[in-house]
Amino acid sequence: MTDADDRQVMEQAMRRIPLLAGLGVDDVSTARLGGLTNKNFLLGTPKGKFVLRIPGEGTSEYISRANEAHAARMTSEIGVNAPLHFFDEKDGVQLAGFIEGAATLNAERFRDLGAVKRSAESLRRVHESGKVFRNRFELFQMIDDYLDILAKKDAPLPDGYHDVKREAEAVRSALAARKLPSAPCHCDPLAENFLDTGTRVYVIDWEYAGNNDPMWDLGDVSVEAGFGPDQDAALLEAYFGGRVPVGEAGRMVLYKAMCDLLWTLWGIIQHVNENPADDFWAYAVNRFERCKKLMGSAAFGHALQAARDG
Repeated sequence: MTDADDRQVMEQAMRRIPLLAGLGVDDVSTARLGGLTNKNFLLGTPKGKFVLRIPGEGTSEYISRANEAHAARMTSEIGVNAPLHFFDEKDGVQLAGFIEGAATLNAERFRDLGAVKRSAESLRRVHESGKVFRNRFELFQMIDDYLDILAKKDAPLPDGYHDVKREAEAVRSALAARKLPSAPCHCDPLAENFLDTGTRVYVIDWEYAGNNDPMWDLGDVSVEAGFGPDQDAALLEAYFGGRVPVGEAGRMVLYKAMCDLLWTLWGIIQHVNENPADDFWAYAVNRFERCKKLMGSAAFGHALQAARDG
């Protein structure tokens, strides 16, 4: 069940969706699903089960719904995203098919190396689809953009953030040493964005999608799901079908640190926007500390060299 405010929001959204035309909230069973920034509802209707996504307040300042719509449609067409039935590019209201029998992955479920391998195969399917998204995911530009948003809000940063950002110029230099591959990427592969049926994995929520180095997706999912060495090895081996190129493995490690450097700022935006879904200041500080720890390790130095050498 959902509260009165949720029911009103759902009813307003449902009126806009042709597939749900004529149905009111009282005609469907409803349940609130998880989500850090958006409101997600499972709808049981005479026409089937669907997931209705209502974007959270303030998300329009850093998410392009037009770009997301393009990515969501493309990935739905190739069978990696859930079936997409409606997407309003003006505000991001979305209706997707519910994946029966799928478990939402998390750090615990990702301990199953089979789930890790199925996830690698789904990401590779997107990366090798030949599709092109409308935008490019620009890591360092996004960091600057998020810092601009936070400066306008007079928001605090974790102590030493700008120092670590300057140290990250070594990453920028290593990545610029050679032309990087560019492919359609999810770019925000939280563990909970992977739905595992046991035979295939669906990847949902394409809000931050863009053309990017595919190793970003691998590095980011490793961080988000808390992968250890065995999981990282299984992810890379499944993705490459065996032997893993040294340069790609090195970039994956660099991106593990850089995604924490970036999403630290995202967490602070949620904090200053007073998003009640989590303690986002603690979230941001924890990510920043993890970033610093990795950047200070010997493995990171090796990864920088491997990325330069290719």
